[in-house]
Order: sequence, then C-alpha cells, then structure tokens
Amino acid sequence: MVKLYGFPNSTCTRLVALICKEKNIPYELIQVNFMKGEQKAPSYTAIQPFGQIPYIDDDGFILYESRAIARYLIRKYPNQGTPLIPSDPKANALFEQAASIEAFNFNTFVQPIVNEKLFKPRRGLQSNEELVSVLLGLLQSKLDAYEVILSKQKYLAGDSVTLADLSHLPYGTAFYGLGGVFAEVFDSRPNLSRWWKDISNRPAWLAVKDGA
Repeated sequence: MVKLYGFPNSTCTRLVALICKEKNIPYELIQVNFMKGEQKAPSYTAIQPFGQIPYIDDDGFILYESRAIARYLIRKYPNQGTPLIPSDPKANALFEQAASIEAFNFNTFVQPIVNEKLFKPRRGLQSNEELVSVLLGLLQSKLDAYEVILSKQKYLAGDSVTLADLSHLPYGTAFYGLGGVFAEVFDSRPNLSRWWKDISNRPAWLAVKDGA
C-alpha cells in the first residue's frame, strides 16, 4: 500500500489522494501536521529537503512533488482505473500541452489569489487586495482562452479526461468557493462552467474534497 505523508486538507495532498481514488490505488494517509510545522522538522526534511507536503513511500520508493507523484502512479498502473495519461504520442503531446496550460495559465494566478484570500486570513494576516485584483484581471483573459478550447472539445486535451483537467481541482475548488466575482469567472463562461461542473463532481474528487 502506498503511504501518503501529508495533511488531509492540503491542496497537494488531496491531488495525490484524488489520483489514488481515480486509479483504485489503496493508500494510507500518514498525517504531517502542516499547521504545527511538522514538515520542517529535521526528521522530515531528511526525506523531503524542501520541507513541503506531500511525499509518498511506495514500498521503499520515496517521491515528492505532487505532480510527479501523480504521473508516477498513473504510469505505474496504466490499466487500472481511469487512464488519465494517454500513451499515443500525439494524444500524449496534447495532454502535456494541457498540463502546461494548467500550470502556467491557471495555477500561476489562482494559487496566489487563494493564498491572499483564504490562507493569509486563516493565519491572521491581511490580504493584498491590489495584488488579487491584478491577478484576477490577468486570469480573466486566460479563462477566455479556456472557453475557446472547451467550445471545441469536452476536456482540455480532447474528449477524454486527463490529469491535466483533474490538476485544476484542489486550488480551483478553493478559488471557486470564495464565491462572488471568483465563482462568476467560471459561471459566466458556459463551456468553462460545463467543464468545471463535470470534473468537480467526479466521485473520486467528492471522496477527497474535504480531506484526503
């Protein structure tokens, strides 16, 4: 069984748990109390030198970085659960294109907005509303491009769901949950909204949405 060292509500921990659910991979969550800074303890950084969560121990094979973990698990179990990464060279290239879209045209803007609006207030810090406004404006044009792509196909890499789509869920859910103008940027674009409702209601995500 895969041992997942992380925090139940962490975005990156839930991404790995989501992939385990999609691929029907049993895992054991070993809690690292992020709020208490346990990921910075010498015993932890001896394994994960950046002091971040999560990492996995797969029968002695240690791997960190949630995107790398997700790819590893999907490729290790290609015929189990949902495929998520295509093997055909052209389909795989379209997947990698979609994965880059998520990393650089979505996460780049959504993650810092979530940090400012959600994570900072939880730590008693003031959010930088000017930064949020700038990032939101930049995100709008990116999501216009999403709308164009999703008007032609069901998912970002074609008509089958991939890791590129699912990678939006942890931070995207936190962003959408802010409500108001943040939810509106999804809801006001019909194809984007259709896609978001599709992926955010997948049983695997619903199973880990509130905790890995």
